[in-house]
Amino acid sequence: MIDEPTASIQTGARYDLVIRGQRVLTTAGIAAREVGVRDGVIVAIEPLGNSLTGTEVIELAYDETLIPGLVDTHVHVNEPGRTEWEGFASATRAAAAGGVTTIIDMPLNSIPPTTNVQALDLKRSVARDQAFVDVGFWGGAIPGNTGDLRGLHDEGVFGFKCFLLHSGVDEFPHLDAEEMEKDMAELKSFDSLMIVHAEDSRAIDRAPSAGGDHYDRFLASRPRGAENKAIAEVIERARWTGARAHILHLSSSDALPMIATAKRDGVHLTVETCPHYLTLMAEEIPNGATAYKCCPPIREASNRELLWKGLLDGTIDCIVSDHSPSTLDLKDLENGDFAVAWGGVSSLQLGLSLIWTEARHRGIPLEQVLEWMSTRPAQLARLVRKGQLALGYDADFSVFAPDEAYVVDVTKLKHKNPITPYAGKALSGVVRQTYLRGTIVDGKTPTGKLLRRGQS
Repeated sequence: MIDEPTASIQTGARYDLVIRGQRVLTTAGIAAREVGVRDGVIVAIEPLGNSLTGTEVIELAYDETLIPGLVDTHVHVNEPGRTEWEGFASATRAAAAGGVTTIIDMPLNSIPPTTNVQALDLKRSVARDQAFVDVGFWGGAIPGNTGDLRGLHDEGVFGFKCFLLHSGVDEFPHLDAEEMEKDMAELKSFDSLMIVHAEDSRAIDRAPSAGGDHYDRFLASRPRGAENKAIAEVIERARWTGARAHILHLSSSDALPMIATAKRDGVHLTVETCPHYLTLMAEEIPNGATAYKCCPPIREASNRELLWKGLLDGTIDCIVSDHSPSTLDLKDLENGDFAVAWGGVSSLQLGLSLIWTEARHRGIPLEQVLEWMSTRPAQLARLVRKGQLALGYDADFSVFAPDEAYVVDVTKLKHKNPITPYAGKALSGVVRQTYLRGTIVDGKTPTGKLLRRGQS
């Protein structure tokens, strides 16, 4: 949908909400605009000065930009079953505080995992009255549940996640490449999406041990080759079946050339990466600092630079958090043993600031950051009313102060366990308010909806 300088679905009427400002990030770029909202939907975008009238009128400050709400398609909420790790209330509060208005929950780390319709129903019943932002769900593809995939699809999951090595939790076993291909063929029959944790189990088994508190040993235990080999498998199985496939949390820049080639060949392939791979580097991770542990791992500075290049040239499609929290004891903070600690980075609330801080140093505009973190994740999940500030879209947006700086204080983060590798880091960009369908998210009254594929 194109945003013209003067555009509205309905004119001459009063709106529920009007937001006016010099800096509004529409599909035409950042411009001085007035945005009119009715019944939770953007129905007018007009030049500043047109004096739209509303029940509520917000005037943006000189240093504020109105941006579309972020869409984070990779969040581990962990509820039910491991709610002490995270939960829907805490995760969605953190999301809103970071400008994220839609999340899609991963099918594992909760008990039971979302691998059949009964488990999906349970998860929805738990989430229903706790969500401060909109929540969708991925299904899981594990050995033996091919027959459950269509039922989950019909019940509205946005696609299916599989692992090509041990997932970290026994109740979500991994597929081998042949099983993945079989499930891809099944998904192709109803045009669903396979999203893949792509590391090769045999390559990991043959890698050096990660034991101890030295980060370089942990890095050697998850070699790029394991990621590259698994990505090659995903590409070929997607090519053979014609299914849509998505590579999760890309960390190996070595894989970029074959990904680019596959896309040129017409393979239905998309790729994400995460803030930790774009802002951190192995050379600066202290020994014993298990808050940094994630799989695949944070790699070297040279690798990071190539990931940024992959984003800029379109080989990598989007940036999402892979928020994968745990309790403090599971991070083995006392010993700092990378082999023992849970692998996952907590960053759901910080993603926009992290990427904006790095992007502005590189001369990358805010519009591009929002393309990677809002528009394209929405497109990945086929969320047709999310990801843009445009007519007919949900009135999901945030008031963002791009020049305001702050230092990360873990005690002020909204997610459940106070740990993140970004503690003490100075960042640019503060989310001052977040709106979901035109209503401010106050952290007290949950107004988020549970989204279903095809109805969102």
